[in-house]
Amino acid sequence: MAEAGKTDPKSQAALLPLSPGVYQFVDRSGTIIYVGKAKSLRKRVSSYFVQSKEHSAKVRVMVRQIVEIRHIVVDSEADALLLENSLIKSLQPRYNILLKDDKTYPWIVVRRERFPRVQSTRQLVRDGSQYFGPYGSMGMQHSVLEFIREVVPLRTCKLNLAPEQIARGRYAVCLQYHLGNCKGPCVGRQSEEEYARAVDLVVSILKGDLRPVRRYLEEEMARAAGELRFEQAQRYKQRLDALDHYAGKSVIVSSRIVDADVFSLLPDDEVAYCNFVRIRHGSIVGVSTVRLSTGVGADERDMLTLAIQHMVEKMADGLLAREVIVPFLPSTTLLFDGVTFTVPKRGEKLDLLEFSQKSARIYRAEQLKNLEIRNPERHADRLMDAMQKELHLDRQPRHIECFDNSNLQGSHPVASCVVFRDGKPSRKEYRHFNIKTVEGPDDYASMREVVYRRYSRLVAEGAELPDLIIADGGKGQMGVIREVLEYLQLDIPVAGLAKDDRHRTAELFCGDPPLLVGLRPTSPVFHLLTHIQEEVHRFAISFHRQKRSKAFIHSELEQIPGVGEKTIRELLQHFRTVAKVKTANFEELAALVGEAKARKIRDFFHPQV
Repeated sequence: MAEAGKTDPKSQAALLPLSPGVYQFVDRSGTIIYVGKAKSLRKRVSSYFVQSKEHSAKVRVMVRQIVEIRHIVVDSEADALLLENSLIKSLQPRYNILLKDDKTYPWIVVRRERFPRVQSTRQLVRDGSQYFGPYGSMGMQHSVLEFIREVVPLRTCKLNLAPEQIARGRYAVCLQYHLGNCKGPCVGRQSEEEYARAVDLVVSILKGDLRPVRRYLEEEMARAAGELRFEQAQRYKQRLDALDHYAGKSVIVSSRIVDADVFSLLPDDEVAYCNFVRIRHGSIVGVSTVRLSTGVGADERDMLTLAIQHMVEKMADGLLAREVIVPFLPSTTLLFDGVTFTVPKRGEKLDLLEFSQKSARIYRAEQLKNLEIRNPERHADRLMDAMQKELHLDRQPRHIECFDNSNLQGSHPVASCVVFRDGKPSRKEYRHFNIKTVEGPDDYASMREVVYRRYSRLVAEGAELPDLIIADGGKGQMGVIREVLEYLQLDIPVAGLAKDDRHRTAELFCGDPPLLVGLRPTSPVFHLLTHIQEEVHRFAISFHRQKRSKAFIHSELEQIPGVGEKTIRELLQHFRTVAKVKTANFEELAALVGEAKARKIRDFFHPQV
């Protein structure tokens, strides 16, 4: 290994050879923080020290920490790739793409022992046993084990079934034998050869091939029926039914796609999720997902390569299928001999890739939910960072306020303001507004009044102002809010949420002039904006309904001749509803408002009396 002199990093880079090789960045503590490969060491490393808009914030932070550059010269770019991969695994540098797979997936193991047991495990031990999986969840693994135990009777006990132990008659059959779930190898009622054939059937199931077990069950059912053992024949019939049920659970993929491995990649800010689906004999026999830290200068093709290699190392047999289905080609195929990579455009292979991508999205949602539960502050930081980035804001929008108007054909116009802090609703700060200065259905004028009342009051009280204001409307509502803020001399970013016919988030506008911001419907930012929009809409509508209901009640009682506002208030305070006023008897009404008014109320609601 060559080592540059103790000059500044930029000068060290200029002294590097033009040969292919691997470089290492070292910080002040002597820790290697990044490992990279290069076709030309000098050109690649020098590019880090040139001012460029292409450099991400993470790259700039890393470069400031470099005090030393080490390098290794190799014969070819392919050798550089292999060496880089090896060094990253052993050194785990902070700024490289790293696997963050903190989850051990469940496997099914066929133990290497006399009369092998079939069990669940999370530890892959190279002990000669056969391992199948990994399975994406314990539920998926349990369903496979339940099916195996239902169809192929094998022992579940921990007894030492050495020949001498069985010959001595040390054991007795257990309940599982009487239930038909075991054939009693512990007492010599099932030979080792017969048991081995049953294990072979289990292995074929775990490999995704159901044909051998189907043939076996059909033959045994026919033999039992031919020998007039109808109860035994019925048991085999039930096992065949269980087989059909298992096969119908969408495990079967295709009769044309026999063996394949599928990988998909889902980038998400500083991490990415790679999902793996294993298909054998046309059936899905394993699904799992790993999480990667993207490092600096992250390339999706490199991430996919690393994830595939990681999966291969975790596989029990260490082998990929001859065909691997991917969304795009990995950065190199040198690590995967004899494998054909396919990027599908249509058909069943594309369906499989979409299934893998959906599994990755589900896994990401679970991870984010767990993060929110375990560490709400970190989740809020991540969400606020994403909001700031997507909306191009100068600071994190920790305090967001959103406005919405509500009226019915111009009657009872109201408005509402909801407040979100760190991505969560702060309901105690919600506010309702009765529109006071606007006649008729004028949403722009109503918004102008409400925003002015809200922020002129906050300024007068010296209260905290929001980091972002959202209008539940498009560019027009944004313009109105901006006019008010300019009048009040306030500099607060404004965004506009446009809705479709079903009041769902359709478009987001931000900036001045307003620009359409493209958001992925699966992104946390989109979900937060949808939540804000639904919340302000719900709050405005509920207030409007209250107003309409109250107005209807008053309008009905106001129609009674000789009954004024004071009497109406007394009636509603006592009886609560108009329905109870209608059903009250004359004595109750008279005791409350006097006989004269009680008679008018009775005659109005019951003129025939």
